Amino acid sequence: MDPNLRNLKDFLTLYNKITELCFGRCVDNFNGRVLSNTENICVNHCVNKFARFNQAMMKVYVEVQTQLNQKRLKELEEQQKLLDQKSLQLPISPTEKSAPLRTDQNLPA
Repeated sequence: MDPNLRNLKDFLTLYNKITELCFGRCVDNFNGRVLSNTENICVNHCVNKFARFNQAMMKVYVEVQTQLNQKRLKELEEQQKLLDQKSLQLPISPTEKSAPLRTDQNLPA
């Protein structure tokens, strides 16, 4: 799935959940089309609360993800060093020294 489409889907899912939750918590009078002042304040507080929570959670996620990425990068660099050291330690046979490399064997005509 396209990452932009997935992000939009995730956003809309979160938006719908917040809307449903805040509506259920705050709206209790169905006699009119307009929210009462109390309902309006409640909805604003509810949405702001979830927005702040989501922002704080994303901040922690970014910090943890950055640490994990740095750790993975360090591990990959160490693995590459080990592979480089092993390749330097392997003796090269006389046939490998004299045989020219052919890079055009797998190329399409």
